[in-house]
Amino acid sequence: MPRVLARVSALLTAFLLMVSAAPAPRADAAALDPFTGYLMAHFIGESANGEQLYLAHSRDGLTWRDLNNGAPVLLSTIGTRGVRDPALVRSPAGDRYWIVATDLRIASGTSWSDAANRGSTNLVVWESRDLVNWSAPWLINVAGAIPGAGNAWAPEAIYNHATGDYVVYWATNSARNGVTKHRIWYVRTTDFRSFTAPQLYIERPGTQGLIDTQIVEVPNSVGGYRYYRASADGHITIEASNSILGSWTTLGNLSHLGISNGTGGGNVVEGPMWAQFNGRNEWALWLDQYATGRGYMPITSTNLGSVSNFRTRTDYAMGGTRKRHGSILNLTAAEESRVLARWGTSTPVRRIQAYTHQDRYVRHVNYDVRIDPNVNPAQDAQFRVVPGLANASGNVSFESVNHPGYYLRHYGFDFVLAANDGSPVFAADATFRQVAGLGNASWSSFQSYNYPDRYIRHYDYQLRLDPVGDTQARNDATFRLTS
Repeated sequence: MPRVLARVSALLTAFLLMVSAAPAPRADAAALDPFTGYLMAHFIGESANGEQLYLAHSRDGLTWRDLNNGAPVLLSTIGTRGVRDPALVRSPAGDRYWIVATDLRIASGTSWSDAANRGSTNLVVWESRDLVNWSAPWLINVAGAIPGAGNAWAPEAIYNHATGDYVVYWATNSARNGVTKHRIWYVRTTDFRSFTAPQLYIERPGTQGLIDTQIVEVPNSVGGYRYYRASADGHITIEASNSILGSWTTLGNLSHLGISNGTGGGNVVEGPMWAQFNGRNEWALWLDQYATGRGYMPITSTNLGSVSNFRTRTDYAMGGTRKRHGSILNLTAAEESRVLARWGTSTPVRRIQAYTHQDRYVRHVNYDVRIDPNVNPAQDAQFRVVPGLANASGNVSFESVNHPGYYLRHYGFDFVLAANDGSPVFAADATFRQVAGLGNASWSSFQSYNYPDRYIRHYDYQLRLDPVGDTQARNDATFRLTS
């Protein structure tokens, strides 16, 4: 009996050693709750505040509404202090999210040539646990190790079930085999902080460059493949694969729809952006009609295995802002509820009426601020009274209606309408405490957050930030918020 026990013990020990030595199988996360809505991350253009992070929401995947009153949701305060081409990424378990974006701000005066050849090789990243509270941004220098890299543009990221990490891919302009052009490179990461050495991912023949590409994973391999990617490479080329880092099969392009990225003429587009419609096997490929300035349009398909299955759509609406290259995330009910609670409520539009000249209202003109009667266009005298940028408790800021993301701020004790640059100084200069009117307690006065001995007042019809030491000053510092 002892000999038998010894043999069993030895066999058990050997078995345990074999099990411990074998690699643990990767188990995909449990399926997420059913999707009920859609979230689009995007930028809006090269305006002063256009290259920042904007969000839009849709219930049906075709009709979009701007969130946060059309103002940016996140501002980049690092790198070039601007972001373009944001990609929304969810972990398989749905318990963590990232935004990865191009570190680029053309509105700062950077030329396209400088941006492409001597630009940032970093990407900007934010992280969240709930999709509404985001970390401070950080930079990852993904292209720094590429010889002669001039930039890092249009990033995307997708979870790779085969390796249990994320593939981050983007375009870099650099010389290779005697040809300088944009190619797609990739790294792998688990945390969007540390990453592998960059590897070449997609290169087109000859001098043809490639900047924009996006991959979608298709459940149940509808159309015969698990992954499909659309790339702006002169045409909009559609490819398919069963492995993100494996070989890809070219299915064709969209020239039969009169759509190209320039080589084929017709409707010239860029920024391909995939989204599956919730609850059904149908996909939209959104394309930015940048050549004509018309913004995104969708084409749809119920079978991505052949480009002939795509059809154009006209039953869509993009909201108030022009949406530039971004990405779409399908939302669970819980995610949708959190997003709409934070950014979905529309703040009422208000005018700021002067107490001493009740036919005059605060308005901006050429970004200067004054009080005028009969303001035309009316939106120049309309603002959204939002929680104070520097301190939301008992404080307010005034956001322009026709220039979302621009606020009334004092500068040298004069007032201007300026784009929020994300700095603490801007936030403080644009924040005020609403108190009982100094000239009439049934009206309001607005005390400066960072100069509490000064108030918003008009003088010779110009808006200023002044001390109020006499009756005239107190009356001039009294206003009423009206509809």
